[in-house]
Amino acid sequence: MNSELLKRAHEKIPSAAVLVNLISKRERELINGAKPLIKPESLDEDKCDIALREVAEGKLIAEIDFDAIARAEDAKTKWNAKRMSVNSLFGD
Repeated sequence: MNSELLKRAHEKIPSAAVLVNLISKRERELINGAKPLIKPESLDEDKCDIALREVAEGKLIAEIDFDAIARAEDAKTKWNAKRMSVNSLFGD
């Protein structure tokens, strides 16, 4: 993995978790035969580097569903509240 490409991609997508997941998914797509969104620099260019260049050049972006994140956080909060009340019944 090219560290310069990583730095450029990280400027486009500042969240490391989102960037890792995006690159990982795109690399798998490329390995499974998807066409690159950019022209590879060589025939044997690493798929991870291609995915990083796609992000760095703005050809590949991540969309975040903030409503889904809020729903997940709400469900987690409710789950933890229920778990705490059950634990208090058993003296934990």
